[in-house]
Amino acid sequence: MSANTAPTAEDTTTKISRMQDPARFIPELSDVSAALFRATGNQSVPRTTINLVHLRAGQIARNTYLTVLNTSFLRKAGESEERITAVSSWQDALCFTAAERAALALVEATVQPAPHGQERVTDEVYAEAARHYDDKALATLTVAIGQINFFTALAVIGKPKPVTSLGDNQWD
Repeated sequence: MSANTAPTAEDTTTKISRMQDPARFIPELSDVSAALFRATGNQSVPRTTINLVHLRAGQIARNTYLTVLNTSFLRKAGESEERITAVSSWQDALCFTAAERAALALVEATVQPAPHGQERVTDEVYAEAARHYDDKALATLTVAIGQINFFTALAVIGKPKPVTSLGDNQWD
């Protein structure tokens, strides 16, 4: 298929992702991934909050893979459809705690570009997050945002097939 040719039905049904599984070429990625999951799984921030943050980052990146994956994690954790759906408009949704709102504001400030000459994470956004999270939790939340940014690059460049479980085949 040339660069100027639209994919055919055959191309879209046989090809899982745009690139092969990067872990085939860089086996250390499994170690990095496992270390990030261990670091964010230290229980200083509820796993639900981390998944809400990851879902919001996937939405901002407009990446179906990350959105579907993190939506499925939230469903498996028993989250309501109202809360999952409301992540995209969390600012006026009444179903999030103040701590979850602070985490969602922090991920938005981190991953979205700021207007020219302004910083992304303002002192106000940081102070609000620090009001709800102690030092360890704030460091964990920061690593969780870095974790999703790491996976965002793989997801938007590699374009793996959307999956509802990490056990599903997502790469060619």
